[in-house]
Amino acid sequence: MIHPTKLMRGAFLALAILGAAPLAGPSIPLLGAVTAQAQEQLVGAVLFEGNRRFSDNQLLAMVDVSASGIFTQQRVAADIESIRQAYDRDGFLSVSVTARTEATSDGRVRVIFTVNEGNRAGIAAINFTGNNAFGANSLKSTMLTKETGILSWLFKDDGYDERKLAVDRERIRLYYANRGYPDVQVTSVGEYDASKNAYFINFTINEGQKYAFSNVGIETSIAGLNTDALTGVVQTGKGSAYSASDLQASIEDMAYEATVQGYSFVDVRARLDRDVTNGTFNVTYLVDEGARLYVERINITGNTKTRDFVIRRELEFAEGDPFNRALVVRGREHINDLGFFSAVDVTTGPGSAPDKVVVNIAVTETSTGEYGATAGYSTTDGVLGEVSLTERNFLGRGQYLRAAIGASQAGRTFDFSFTEPRFMGLKVSAGVDVYHRITEETSTGFYGSQATGGQFRLGIPLTADLSGTVFAGMERKVIVDKDPDNSLLVVNGHEFYKGFIGYTLTWNSLDDNKSPTEGLLATFTQQYIGWDHSLIKSEARARYFMPLIEDSGIVASVRGQAGIINDLSGNGVHSVEAFSPGSQLIRGFEGRGLGPRIVNGANGEFLGAVAYAGVSAEVQFPLPGIPESYGLSGAVWADAAWVDGVNTPRLDGNAIDPGSVDVPWRTSIGASLIWDSPFGPLRGDFAHVLNKSTSDRTQVFQLTMSTLF
Repeated sequence: MIHPTKLMRGAFLALAILGAAPLAGPSIPLLGAVTAQAQEQLVGAVLFEGNRRFSDNQLLAMVDVSASGIFTQQRVAADIESIRQAYDRDGFLSVSVTARTEATSDGRVRVIFTVNEGNRAGIAAINFTGNNAFGANSLKSTMLTKETGILSWLFKDDGYDERKLAVDRERIRLYYANRGYPDVQVTSVGEYDASKNAYFINFTINEGQKYAFSNVGIETSIAGLNTDALTGVVQTGKGSAYSASDLQASIEDMAYEATVQGYSFVDVRARLDRDVTNGTFNVTYLVDEGARLYVERINITGNTKTRDFVIRRELEFAEGDPFNRALVVRGREHINDLGFFSAVDVTTGPGSAPDKVVVNIAVTETSTGEYGATAGYSTTDGVLGEVSLTERNFLGRGQYLRAAIGASQAGRTFDFSFTEPRFMGLKVSAGVDVYHRITEETSTGFYGSQATGGQFRLGIPLTADLSGTVFAGMERKVIVDKDPDNSLLVVNGHEFYKGFIGYTLTWNSLDDNKSPTEGLLATFTQQYIGWDHSLIKSEARARYFMPLIEDSGIVASVRGQAGIINDLSGNGVHSVEAFSPGSQLIRGFEGRGLGPRIVNGANGEFLGAVAYAGVSAEVQFPLPGIPESYGLSGAVWADAAWVDGVNTPRLDGNAIDPGSVDVPWRTSIGASLIWDSPFGPLRGDFAHVLNKSTSDRTQVFQLTMSTLF
């Protein structure tokens, strides 16, 4: 649909060039008859007035009339239209642009463009017709175009753009094609409502018949190929809904598995036999020898900052190796996963001989440096803030560097981290972390501390889902007690030294690390702590996600966590190394709000715990009537936790408050509001405690940064 305003603008431009629409400035006529003298005048400056959406520099890049250029009315008319079109594309349909000139003392002219932007046109509504299988909210979540909402001014994602709509139609088509509908057809129409200065976008969907996969087989002409190993990577299981992405992934994974077995020139294709009556596809994967081609050259372009070797090391092949399309696809995915590029395009071309191939990798770099200042509020730490510098591609070598200074009512932190992702050219990451943390004495903490330390770490990928990290470091902690008579656990100025060494195993099969809907994330950490201590500290955490109703956005999760400290010296576990269970274990309790306490006046001093365990069940769901682009969702949950009140940290002869351990299990239920804000995921939890010990400290509401654990 062509907007009537655009037709008028096109006609205006044509008339302007023909000299039929005069537009006069104070000194020299811009449109109309052009004198020979005006044709010969030079442009001394180009200025802009009234522009807010685009800066002067951005507008200057859109116009041909420039300083020291030759002034012509036709050029100015074309520049006016260029500016209008730029505003049109950004949704400012009522924009008007005029131009005037002013004579300068040196005989040149100053061209001044005046922009009246008007109001930006938004998207009033996105409607769907024919979508019987999936709801409107599910389809909207796949689109780049969003309806206008209260945060549209920030995200700028509610502009009408035919190019974006073409992408949206394809995204909706793929959404259906990956969920059982291979024949879906999607069309769209946009209608502009001048009274609302907004568009109504209407999608019409012809879903077609739903199909599932039926029998799946493998046929190969390659002697010695282990087809059982290939069967293990097939994702098109019998009875599962037809999925174009699962078909493609199976082809690529089978080709890769054949390469691992030593068959570098394998060619994998899928033959589909449609059964319309039963709504199924029989799939036969044909695995045969492909053409014997070799990689002659790898060309990399577009990387002005990133070194070539950073890109090349993500490829599992080099010049002279057999050409394998599965390895090329995997290489593109690995390069894209670096996060250094906004686009990665891999193409192939003929080499110098029939059996040689040239691989061309074109990348578009994106910003990898982040200079941030954030502020927030936590019910545990009060007002908090952080200033940080992060560079994910340091010196173009793919290295990670971060320095941060944080402050809150509970203390201050100074952190520095550096990571080399390919230590000594191996698929092993190496890094160092250094920190200085100041913890203030509070109403719930009877003493403060200053801790300075650091660690070295090595990360090793073990399988596709399992990785390991080994680490070693040391720390010096000094106790700062403003009221030395108040704490029975520590002495003001006492120093604790510790050295530690340990490992972490991480299993990650999540479908999305930021907003998972399916999969398992689990970690197990164990470390030995020596010097002033002799302890083994072990912690395990796991969370499993599953969709309750497919494509509804409703996701259930079950979380479990446990920890234990074993004392090897016989002197007991000191409180400074004990666990501090609180809201991170069970919601509805303050930090350091549950567990053993010393009989020490009305506010028994918190000891910590040498063992704990907790389970949680949660259902997260989109909020009805709230656009997905707002990033708001809700959750209901139930928590239960056990804190060891028998084996306590070292008491030094002090008695335990019996009211702090009279109930070993604590339980709570509640509801949450979650906002995926531009500053990070924020979570507000409203809790009702069902079971607690007498001395436990509870809270009805807490505001925290949301994490997977």
